[in-house]
Amino acid sequence: MFYYLYQIFGDYHISGANLFRYITFRSAMAAVTALAISLFVGPYIIRKLKEAQIGEEIRDDGPQSHLSKSGTPTMGGLIILASVIIPTLLWADLSNTYVLLILAATLWMGMVGFIDDYLKVIKKMKKGLIARYKTMGQVMLGLMIGSVMYFSPEFEKIATVTTIPFVKNLNLDFGYLYIPFVVFVITAMSNAVNLTDGLDGLAIGVVSIAVTAFAVMCYVTGNVLFSDYLNIIYIQQSSELTIFCTAMVGAGLGFLWYNSYPAQVFMGDTGALALGASLGTLAILIKKELLLPIIGAVFVAENLSVILQVAYFKYTKKKTGEGKRIFLMAPLHHHYELKGWHETKVVTRFWIMAILCALLTLTTFKVR
Repeated sequence: MFYYLYQIFGDYHISGANLFRYITFRSAMAAVTALAISLFVGPYIIRKLKEAQIGEEIRDDGPQSHLSKSGTPTMGGLIILASVIIPTLLWADLSNTYVLLILAATLWMGMVGFIDDYLKVIKKMKKGLIARYKTMGQVMLGLMIGSVMYFSPEFEKIATVTTIPFVKNLNLDFGYLYIPFVVFVITAMSNAVNLTDGLDGLAIGVVSIAVTAFAVMCYVTGNVLFSDYLNIIYIQQSSELTIFCTAMVGAGLGFLWYNSYPAQVFMGDTGALALGASLGTLAILIKKELLLPIIGAVFVAENLSVILQVAYFKYTKKKTGEGKRIFLMAPLHHHYELKGWHETKVVTRFWIMAILCALLTLTTFKVR
């Protein structure tokens, strides 16, 4: 919305009107706006969640230290969604296809997560939204994003290709497999962030670190000079995604104010599924899908720990009649809790790993 002010005020030669043209200015303002909104609406939403008795139910088979968190308001992802969507609408170019796609992905999975939380917390359905329906929502989003990328003339030259990390002058073309690949990326990332959301401040901290790196990648990918210098795929207008990224960083920091230990609110699936889908969609839109295992290494580790735990348990039970485990508990963050690490130590160390992975991701632009 504010993006168009320079066109209006510029005709009247009003000083400073051109600021609204620059992505750097609008990105900074989006971050500030998102932080302000989250800090402002956070207490109100938390209070309303408490009044409605929308509290988290803690599993009995989890770490005993988590039992004290029972009743903590959940569905705090509403704070994140408001703090990301509103600044993006205010500061981004709403005629930009990339912006519309990332907003659609965020809202769609936010809605799926909201239904899941609603069924679990309000309707008291223990498992919430049935897994196949949740997967259906992820697949539908992947099909939509993938189809737009594949069939739209706007993406014709880059439709099915992606950057190969550490390799120069070579891109991978998925061809007819591109749409299934997009479905996999979005489904995997939304589930991975959801699994990581198990400790106070863990998921939102790791997401904020990852999306900060994405902000840099979106900016250089959409800048003809930087993309040429770094020898990466130039995607015209993709730099507008930087505004969404900085809005997410601001929203993440604001939510962390209430979600840090001891948490006053949990994001729930409303936030986790939306954030995961957003990260996956960002990677798809700027053709950096193969960088996700690096920038999202924490999410990958959490996801793999669950897959390995379940597979090994089933295998040993079938083989010996008694199921055995690789980890004390999955996802991985609970394993370290049961090893005696305090929750804040686990979160801080996972944040450190996320920062290292984000820096490593950015170095891939030159180490090729």
